[in-house]
Amino acid sequence: MAEVISDRKCETPECSNFAKLRCPTCIKLGIEGSFFCTQDCFKGNWNVHKQIHKKAKGVGLKPYNPWPEYEFTGKLRPFPVTPKREVPDTIQRPDYADHPEGVSLSESSLKGTTSIKILDEEEIKGVTLASKLAREVLDTVAKAVAVGVTTDELDRIVHEASIKRDCYPSPLNYYRFPKSCCTSVNEVICHGIPDMRPLEDGDLLNIDITVYHRGFHGDLNETFFVGNVDEAGKKLVRVTHECLMKAIEIVKPGEKYREIGNVIQKYVQAHGFSVVRSYCGHGIHRLFHTTPSVPHYAKNKAIGVMKPGHCFTIEPMISEGTWSDEMWPDEWTAVTRDGKRSAQFEQTLLVTETGCEILTRRRAKNGQPYFEDNE
Repeated sequence: MAEVISDRKCETPECSNFAKLRCPTCIKLGIEGSFFCTQDCFKGNWNVHKQIHKKAKGVGLKPYNPWPEYEFTGKLRPFPVTPKREVPDTIQRPDYADHPEGVSLSESSLKGTTSIKILDEEEIKGVTLASKLAREVLDTVAKAVAVGVTTDELDRIVHEASIKRDCYPSPLNYYRFPKSCCTSVNEVICHGIPDMRPLEDGDLLNIDITVYHRGFHGDLNETFFVGNVDEAGKKLVRVTHECLMKAIEIVKPGEKYREIGNVIQKYVQAHGFSVVRSYCGHGIHRLFHTTPSVPHYAKNKAIGVMKPGHCFTIEPMISEGTWSDEMWPDEWTAVTRDGKRSAQFEQTLLVTETGCEILTRRRAKNGQPYFEDNE
């Protein structure tokens, strides 16, 4: 039976009824559209419609190599990427959304500054709501993570869940990023581009969600188990989440931002893993990325002391092997240099008078991450 949906027109020729169903095979294959009003309409159009499935299975789900000269560090390969999804004009957009190069002029204007913004009451309300909505989007897409589902299909779910909440998916066109979320599999550290690769049994999958709602961003990510993950992979994910929570424990007024990296690296090294150094946490509110910079490794030179009203992310990327990374020729996908797996977790935090509030916390299951649901 096809999935029940609403507010769509039937795609059967000469039928203009509102659609109530969506083809389940198209959902699995990550194919856009495929909406029908009734089972009879769906079945009546089957001989034509099934050709879409054959095309996707024959072409869309095969890996390809757009960079013949590039030597991959691990087993993961790129798959075809579907066209950029559109956002209705009725939804408020960040300044980079329509820039041809995806440049955020508001962020660029503050380049070089070390001043950390203290949010006022209105701004705190704005970023708190955006963070709550970002969590809702992640909770929505989490239900779809399974063997055989494409990361492009997960991106579609994120895109539509964002729009449903009157949000612009922040990654879309940010410095020309082509999708609405980041999906990072196995050796991908961060910024993986959703594509037509079906998830495989045993994969580690990170989904990074940011939404922009009425002038404010909210940002978080989690790493998921796909099917049956080996014990080494489970340990990597568990330690990555634990080091994030230990870092959050020290967040309070008067604490130096550079101390976060000391806490994370001490814990991670004790378990035999390494901390990626090329990417860090960041300030977030009206801007997607701003001060402070929050490195996750020890003996860093981060500038600043935490004060009530500061809002920022902590998002450690932890690897099985080396901390060194490199980038695929798509200029986004960051991978471990030795091809070993990496995991990541992220929360948006607001410094309060006595500590901090996790704005993107999971409301269900006492806030536990999704991987704990499957252990």
